[in-house]
Amino acid sequence: MLYKLKLEDILFLDIETVPESGEYSSLEEVKKELWEQKSQYQRKEEFTAEEFYEKAGIWAEFGKVVCISAGFFNVTANLRNLRIKSFHGEEEIILKEFKSLLNEHFSGPKKLLCAHNGKEFDFPYLARRMIIHGIKLPYKLDLFGKKPWEVPHLDTMELWKFGDYKHYTSLKLLAHVLGIPSPKEDMDGSMVREVYYKDKDIDRIVAYCELDVITLAQVFLKMRSEDLLKEDELTKVL
Repeated sequence: MLYKLKLEDILFLDIETVPESGEYSSLEEVKKELWEQKSQYQRKEEFTAEEFYEKAGIWAEFGKVVCISAGFFNVTANLRNLRIKSFHGEEEIILKEFKSLLNEHFSGPKKLLCAHNGKEFDFPYLARRMIIHGIKLPYKLDLFGKKPWEVPHLDTMELWKFGDYKHYTSLKLLAHVLGIPSPKEDMDGSMVREVYYKDKDIDRIVAYCELDVITLAQVFLKMRSEDLLKEDELTKVL
């Protein structure tokens, strides 16, 4: 199956998210109550709702998207190039610009979206945030009425499971075991909230997000037994 797919038909993507507010105290009372209820199962008695709020970004109802990075291949003859484009700024604008990319270049029947753990996180998160902002879902994120084999999504974590539903493997671990060189990252996902709200360094977050997209594409190539990307096969689109 993977060998039959054209690289240029796949959009590789990663998103970075943060809590909707920099501080728990700035939430309206009803949102505080809802957060306390929503987070109770995970935090149990170990953390208060306020202490646990730093993790709110992983829930679309309490977080927001601050960056979307996408990678798409240009393949001509024996040459290939992975072009990287990122969207950042106000969330509504980010989502609308990303939707335009999907509608203009990845709306065809053979086009696919690919992310690591995308079916559990990236794809539903984007869809929920679009709905919250009143943005009509693009076809590639609107799954209503689609049969499982009609869903245009690839998930490298799901591919690595080989049917084992209990297995979770991070992108970083998967890249390591597949022998993919680790990019020189100066942060990890747990730091995005602090870098966004305290350091106010969106460029650092964008760079981190783009490196994940490159790693994602490398993992996909490895799963197809293809040569990994070289540095001169990467292009950033402004």
